[in-house]
Amino acid sequence: MIAKTKKEIDILREGGRRLATHLQELSKMVKPGVTAHELEEKARAMVERDGDTPAFLHYRDSRAGDPYPSALCVSINDVIVHSPASENGGVIAEGDVVSLDFGIKHKGFYTDHAVTLIAGKKRDPKDEQMVKATYEATEAGIAAARLGNTTGDIGEAVEKVAKKYGLGFPKNLSGHGVGKKVHEEPHVPNYRDPRFDEPLEEGLVIAIEPMFARGSGDLYVDDDGHSYRTKDGSRTAHVEHTIIVTKNGPEILTKV
Repeated sequence: MIAKTKKEIDILREGGRRLATHLQELSKMVKPGVTAHELEEKARAMVERDGDTPAFLHYRDSRAGDPYPSALCVSINDVIVHSPASENGGVIAEGDVVSLDFGIKHKGFYTDHAVTLIAGKKRDPKDEQMVKATYEATEAGIAAARLGNTTGDIGEAVEKVAKKYGLGFPKNLSGHGVGKKVHEEPHVPNYRDPRFDEPLEEGLVIAIEPMFARGSGDLYVDDDGHSYRTKDGSRTAHVEHTIIVTKNGPEILTKV
């Protein structure tokens, strides 16, 4: 969406702040032995307490036959995105790479945010480097979200970081517009793609979300119809911020 009024921007800022606070609290729970369902219960309780609405719960994607069954995505290790935090969801183990992806609707406007953490103290240095690179790529993508640039410039900035660390990334998943809907135009790929090279306008609200893998980044959809796994079983990381393009540069909305 293009946010055109101060009221719209203020609502997006407050929604983003609330969402970032929720993910901060959920991140503290990511420890060995904690289940995805426990995280889901906490996520729903926080949103309900604040009078907002979970963005993903019952969301129907054109690529998935069934509506999404949870409010929170808890994607572990080789699952890069969209793993439902259902009652039969996974139990976090020592050294697991855990991505939490969450969205809310606040006063009619959506924000979207994701973090990746490593559970426990026993950590693979290669996992740590991958997670670090994903955060670095997110910062690079956000820095490129300036007037005069395009969505392709964002993708190129992210892709450079992936190549710097020798990481793979999927080409069938991308960042996106957000605001009045969970997913809107434009597509914001994590690489330069001439098909998606839209000029960045003042007020444009987008989700920038690098997704990296230690392997190739080629994916398949799991039997649950939602989770995207790496074909080679390699571990993954995913980081996401909702930002708005302003005349003074990018502003991160999903921050405390």
